[in-house]
Amino acid sequence: MTTPVTVRARGLLPSLSPAEQRVARVIIDEAATASRLTITDLAERAGSSETTVIRFCRALGFAGYSQLRLTLATEAGRAPSAEEPVGSDISASDDLAEVVKKIAFADARAVEETASQIDIAVLEQVVGLVAGARRVDIYGVGASAFVATDFQQKLHRIGRVAYAWSDTHVALTSAALLDERDVAFGISHTGTTSDTIDAFAEAGRHGARTVALTNFPKSPITRVADLVLTTAARETTFRSGAMASRLAQLTVIDCVFVGVAQRTYQETRTALDATYEAVRGRRIGTDRSRA
Repeated sequence: MTTPVTVRARGLLPSLSPAEQRVARVIIDEAATASRLTITDLAERAGSSETTVIRFCRALGFAGYSQLRLTLATEAGRAPSAEEPVGSDISASDDLAEVVKKIAFADARAVEETASQIDIAVLEQVVGLVAGARRVDIYGVGASAFVATDFQQKLHRIGRVAYAWSDTHVALTSAALLDERDVAFGISHTGTTSDTIDAFAEAGRHGARTVALTNFPKSPITRVADLVLTTAARETTFRSGAMASRLAQLTVIDCVFVGVAQRTYQETRTALDATYEAVRGRRIGTDRSRA
C-alpha cells in the first residue's frame, strides 16, 4: 500500500465508529508523534481502547498495530520539507497572510496526496471504458457540477459524446436512456449526495458501466459503482466543498482525459486542430483570415 496512512485515515473517517474516529484523529493530526506511541498510549490519547486501535488498524489494511506504527515512522522519515502551517484549520483570528498560506498549503497537498493514492489499475480500466463508450453521462451537483462540466467540455473537445447534468430530473431521464454501450460518471466529494447517487444508480440499472469519483472510498455512491476513483482533499473551516476538493477532482479528471486522448491519439489530434481553428479568430490580435 503506497497511499500515506493519514490520507487513508481521512478517507475512511465517515465509515468508522466514533471510537475509531478518535483514534484516526490522533493519527491524522499527530502522525509523527503517534509513530512513537505504544498501543496503550495511543488508546489513552484517543480516549478509546486497545481493541479499538486494533480494529482501526485492520480497517486501514494493517495486520496489527506494530505494522501501522512502523509505516507511520517510515512516512515521517520521508515527509516533505515544507512544513504544515501551525493549526492548518483557518480560524477567525488568522490574518490574511496566514489565510493565504493555509489555503495554498491545503490546495497543494490536495493535488499531491490525490496523485499519490490514485489506483493506476482502476484508472486504466476507467480510461478504457470512456475511450470505448458510445456516450458518457456525467452527474454532479453543487461544487462537483463545475468539475462535471469541465470533464464534459474536455471530452467534447476531442470528439467524444458527453453530457454533464446537474439538474436531478434531467439527469434521471438521461440515465434512463443509457445502455451497456455507455458510461455513467458520478462525481461527489462526500459520496452522499442523493441527487448524484440516484441518477448514477438509474444509469447502472439500464446497463451502463458506472464510475464514481469521491473523497471517501466507503461512501454510499461507491455501493452502486462498478469502479471507484478517489481524491484526498482536506476540508477546513469556511472551505467545505471548496477549492481543495475541486482541485483534487480536476486532477483525477485530467488523468482520465489524457489517458483517453492517448488511446485515441489520431482522432484526438484531428479534433483538437479543428476545434482550435474554429475559435482561433475569436482572440483579439489574432489574424481572422484562413490560409
